[in-house]
Amino acid sequence: MKFGPIPIDQAQGAVLAHATTAGERRFRKAHRLSTQDVAVLKAAGITEIVVAVLAADDLSEDAAAEKIAASMAHRNIEAKPAATGRVNLHAKAAGLFTVDAAMIDAINAVDPTITIATLAQHAPVETGQMVATVKIIPFAVASALVDKVVKICAGGEIFAVNAYQPVRIGVIQTMLPGIKASVLDKTLRVTEARLARSGGRLTTERRTPHEIAPVAEAAAALARDNDMVVIFGASAMSDFNDVVPAAIEAAGGTVIRAGMPVDPGNLLVLGTLDGKRVIGAPGCARSPKENGFDWVLDRLIAGLDVTAKDIAGMGVGGLLMEIPTRPQPREPVPAGLKVDIVLLAAGRSSRMGGPNKLLALFDGKPLVRRTVERALASKATSTVVVTGHQRERVHQALTGLDVIFADNPDFADGLSSSLKAGIARVGAEAAGAMIVLGDMPGISSADLDRLIEAFRRDGGRSVVRAAHDGRRGNPVLLPRALFGGIAHLEGDTGARHLVEAEGLDVIDVEIGDGASIDVDTREALEDAGGVLQD
Repeated sequence: MKFGPIPIDQAQGAVLAHATTAGERRFRKAHRLSTQDVAVLKAAGITEIVVAVLAADDLSEDAAAEKIAASMAHRNIEAKPAATGRVNLHAKAAGLFTVDAAMIDAINAVDPTITIATLAQHAPVETGQMVATVKIIPFAVASALVDKVVKICAGGEIFAVNAYQPVRIGVIQTMLPGIKASVLDKTLRVTEARLARSGGRLTTERRTPHEIAPVAEAAAALARDNDMVVIFGASAMSDFNDVVPAAIEAAGGTVIRAGMPVDPGNLLVLGTLDGKRVIGAPGCARSPKENGFDWVLDRLIAGLDVTAKDIAGMGVGGLLMEIPTRPQPREPVPAGLKVDIVLLAAGRSSRMGGPNKLLALFDGKPLVRRTVERALASKATSTVVVTGHQRERVHQALTGLDVIFADNPDFADGLSSSLKAGIARVGAEAAGAMIVLGDMPGISSADLDRLIEAFRRDGGRSVVRAAHDGRRGNPVLLPRALFGGIAHLEGDTGARHLVEAEGLDVIDVEIGDGASIDVDTREALEDAGGVLQD
């Protein structure tokens, strides 16, 4: 493939390197130029153009990506049609993602023109979630390079979604004087919710004294009628001969591993009894937040084996998020956590029938400028403005304001594209990002500050959401823990399902009707005091 400027007379069949406007025609990047296209460009006075000219043995970017994706062996995964040199692969079932890292590394070592990226090993996925992407960097690639990749893919299964199985689980909770029944009841509810998300089902619960013999008896009984047994000790394991590991052995079972290099989750016990797995849950498993218990439980429910060696290898990445129920945090909560604002101003105002609502005048000032000024007057460290539709007009409306612009050329793809563009520009030191909609005239700087203060008081661990009369609204302040997941969003979806999937606490802050008033229609905008501009 040759890349660079060529005379327009030689451009027929070449691939356009950049979007180009010729009179009323706009040619998109990667468009293959026809004879008629060349004539239109010449008529517009264009004499030279930057293109990619494919050689006889080249494959176009889409053809190369499709050939590579088609050569891959995988389970519970489907490949989407190629577009712009990319084939995305999505999960056909909920489960755990596994990947042959050596094969991925070998593919990425063939040539920089060919890339593949995947989720992390053992990442939990939902049905329909993207798990991998094949991307061809240039407009075409030599077929010999693609053939090398295809040969690597012939080496076996490259990745899979190991679907969750509907396993039956019995739970034992031990008791000591002073432990409240409400704590045990909550643990049961949290456990049922944890199992439901991954296809398991809690069939039976037994409450016993925190002693070896009764725990061993209950474990033996539950193992006969269930696929797995989970034991919640009233007191955390303090020795490898403590009640839970000793009870597993007293029942005739074997302790595979006591203790794990994951925090929270250090005090987990894993054993077998009558061919069934037994987990001694650490105290942090009483919380819905991710901990080492999730790592082991999800793998077992997905039909994957977990050995002592597997647990020993969980240390890298095993330092997980702090949870509020721990008696003492590992580190003091830092004061004055930094928060950036991501203000979304890329939409097309489609329900307005033409005019851009963000440019509507409120007290003689464009709505988007008024909203940005209030963001700048808040306690946020910086403000990122995501633009797309009528980008130049929005920029002009914000002239002179100290903001960071994040242009989103894919704004028509939906909300997720703007979220990704904005989060990508958030400062490295920010503990969270507040997502502010540009079309909410009732939001004040004081409202934004109340959300920031609530986030800081919580130590930056939770999602903070504006509310009105108990109903959720906007803005929403997201902790940095969610930033990685935002990169995988697609279509017209926000971060709501990420919040639910991560099990983060949500703090609702009542700010009045400003949380629920937006101006999606002409009537709503005029009722709020705005005047549309053509």
